[in-house]
Amino acid sequence: MFYWITRTAGSAARFYYENMHMAADWGRAPSITPIGVAAFAQDVAIRRYGERGNNLVHWAEFDRGGHFAAMEAPDLLVGDIREFFRGLR
Repeated sequence: MFYWITRTAGSAARFYYENMHMAADWGRAPSITPIGVAAFAQDVAIRRYGERGNNLVHWAEFDRGGHFAAMEAPDLLVGDIREFFRGLR
């Protein structure tokens, strides 16, 4: 409802449209930048998509928390961020 009232539905949907039409870019060379993923209980993350085209060096899944992990499970988020960067030293 907020998207319609504020007339931002088009710009909000653009993200999904662009992601659906970037399949041709999946064949590009993988990034060398190290990537870490924290998948919290209410989020959906599929590892094979994260690995595609990325240098995935850290993957963690948690039983609690959600989309707003910094508010819902800050202890898990901080610990995971520290673990990710510790592995890069």
